[in-house]
Amino acid sequence: MVRREKEKRPAWGVPKGIVLLATPEGWRTSVLTKNGMLCGRLDVPINTDPQDARAAAAVMVTELARDFHDTDVEVSWDPPREPWSWTARVTPAADDEPSSPGAEG
Repeated sequence: MVRREKEKRPAWGVPKGIVLLATPEGWRTSVLTKNGMLCGRLDVPINTDPQDARAAAAVMVTELARDFHDTDVEVSWDPPREPWSWTARVTPAADDEPSSPGAEG
């Protein structure tokens, strides 16, 4: 009988932030985690509106957290400092956070 190895969670950890860049070649993302950064291309057309690109990046990160870490997260975009660059904070979803001591009725 062959044993299957248990699936392991990725070593890069739960997302903590996003950097989204508009480049002449297309939309680029960097997903910041506790253990490093994952960089790549966002799978949307080059001429995508920035608001739609931010929404797509947020969906990508929330699905990544759910699929690989079994956790729900929320993405909060910061006001842009540059017209071609956006950053966001990724935090555990309100219903995913552990309750504080004494919070039970």
